[in-house]
Amino acid sequence: MLIGVTGGIAAYKVCNLIRELVKFGAEVKVIMTEAATRFITPLTLSTLSKNPVYTDKDFWNADGCKDSKNPTIHISLAEWADVILIAPASANTIAKLACGMCDNLLTAVALAARCPVAVAPTMDVGMYLNESTQVNLVNLKEMGYFVIQPAEGELASGITGIGRLPEISVIVEALKNILLGITRDLVRRKILVTAGPTYESIDAVRFIGNRSSGKMGFAIANAAVQRGAEVLLVTGPSNLRTPNNVNRINVESTLDMFKAVKVNYKKADVLIMAAAVADFRPEKIEFDKIKKENKNMLELKLVPTVDILFEMGKLKKRKKIHVGFALETNEDIQEAKRKLREKKLDFIVFNSFSKENNVFGSDFNEVTIIDSKGNIEKLPRMPKFDVANKVLDKIVSIL
Repeated sequence: MLIGVTGGIAAYKVCNLIRELVKFGAEVKVIMTEAATRFITPLTLSTLSKNPVYTDKDFWNADGCKDSKNPTIHISLAEWADVILIAPASANTIAKLACGMCDNLLTAVALAARCPVAVAPTMDVGMYLNESTQVNLVNLKEMGYFVIQPAEGELASGITGIGRLPEISVIVEALKNILLGITRDLVRRKILVTAGPTYESIDAVRFIGNRSSGKMGFAIANAAVQRGAEVLLVTGPSNLRTPNNVNRINVESTLDMFKAVKVNYKKADVLIMAAAVADFRPEKIEFDKIKKENKNMLELKLVPTVDILFEMGKLKKRKKIHVGFALETNEDIQEAKRKLREKKLDFIVFNSFSKENNVFGSDFNEVTIIDSKGNIEKLPRMPKFDVANKVLDKIVSIL
């Protein structure tokens, strides 16, 4: 086990963490940033881990060139580790990891790692809740890093709030879960996810669409594949990057999406309809661009599109799990309950669009989960990737 220690007052707590890990039989090696050495000495951690402690001095020689004795120490350490824990993880190091920077030994090892990497953010409450830090943490989660939630309590500044290094027992339990694969609770499960908007053509160049970015569906696909699932993502027009190891089918119209879902539905254990599909389409599509000349008004006759969730509900088997999403412009949860019932869903994720919760294009969302048994769980505003994992937690509890 490789522990990375960054600059922060909580660095002294790593002593007890190392002692606990060694007690459990783990072989522990430590990397310290230059800032970390100002809070605690490498000798202390070397004595406790019974291994040499690595610093930037092992990465660079006095002339600023890589140490010729071990020019690829960052690679050898990355390959040696079964898991890497960065604790305490400062806001500075988190920002570097999120951007792919590797200007010291620790960040170079993290970038080269092929094993799980966990970070324990530890800093003052204002720094932790700052939007930059929150966005960086979301980016790390989306890249597959494990983020151990900081604890609340009195901080070094004297302020009480979130940002403390969690109790040693909490960190050890998190590492156990990572090593035992408990976090990969969807292995061998096949999940079909829809995302993004659908476009309904008016003529050769115009269409009816909506403001959906697809971020919620992409977050679900990403989180599911990180938890071991085999994921197929059917998405409407979106410029979002396909998550690693996710299979993607691009579609444009609601009918295109319905056909893609229907063809691939049989193999899926779970269907998650996070796409914001169009409810109506033009009855007639003009082959050429409609000209503006001599037209004071353009009338479009709209007809309903296929209701994908309703149609898939007709095909639902007992062991299949169906999840829907419902966006309303008010707090009327009854409409979500109606969809839950009529479309034979196991649960529905309801969110209301407002100035306070402008979900389109945002990395955050505030939702309520309603299941078929009448249970209602209202979640606080959180990153969409965290919402995705809450949805998957619910699915795991049903499987």
